[in-house]
Amino acid sequence: MFIGEYEHSVDSKSRMIVPAKFRQELGGRFVMTKGMDSSLFLYPMPEWTVIEEKLRSLSLTNREARAFLRMFFSGATECEIDKQGRILIPQNLVRHGNIQKDVVVIGVLNRVEIWAAEVWQTYSQSEAMDYDSLADTLSELKLEI
Repeated sequence: MFIGEYEHSVDSKSRMIVPAKFRQELGGRFVMTKGMDSSLFLYPMPEWTVIEEKLRSLSLTNREARAFLRMFFSGATECEIDKQGRILIPQNLVRHGNIQKDVVVIGVLNRVEIWAAEVWQTYSQSEAMDYDSLADTLSELKLEI
């Protein structure tokens, strides 16, 4: 399980140090892809396989399903962590995430998310992230925490 929030920076070659607490869980190879809300998602290979199987069940006759699959898989790339603990973020994903220099890396249960620091700050302080309201919504869905 991935948890926590870490601040890092991306160098001029679009490399970023992966927080040490996430390296072992991500494993030798993992998948990075376009995430929601201008973030990037990183999945360990076993988790990626589960997601891939779930998405295979989407109907290709559904326009939204086709569009989602195209965006999700076209942005996906296999990654490895180098000996310095860094990953290379491909340019298409740098653009998707509006990443320039500073990033926030967060753990979200089964995945790691990378956010441009200013995008994360705006998102986490927005009305959409009103923690109490979100908790109420989860309660209505019978997902008590």
